Amino acid sequence: MKRTAAYLFIGIFFGIVMYKSEAASWFRIYEMFQFESFHMYGIIGSALFLGVLGVFLIKKNNVKSFYGEPIKFTPKDKSFSRYMYGGIIFGLGWALAGSCPGPIYTLIGAGYVSILVVLVGALGGTFLYGLVRKKLPH
Repeated sequence: MKRTAAYLFIGIFFGIVMYKSEAASWFRIYEMFQFESFHMYGIIGSALFLGVLGVFLIKKNNVKSFYGEPIKFTPKDKSFSRYMYGGIIFGLGWALAGSCPGPIYTLIGAGYVSILVVLVGALGGTFLYGLVRKKLPH
């Protein structure tokens, strides 16, 4: 129960940060794809920097999970096509919906009921991927 409360608190905090930084704003996302503003690139860049720093510190300090197990990073296959196709599909979905997965929940929490259509589409796409996963290049 204590972990669930911690996860809930972290999720709510993440949603507030996403909303207040305007990372969940459709207009900010539109500006980014039109190359009219640095705002979203700054947010994405800082998230990338913090992610790289976090992974570095986890590897350097042999950090363990909440369950006491060592955190292991498995090397990924470095094929070009899988990342290119996946990135194009993700980017097209992001551009068409005006939201990537994180802000979907933030926008629903902020009261934008119409974003439920985007959530259904995202979940449907995930389900579809699960059905065709074995036929895709991995």
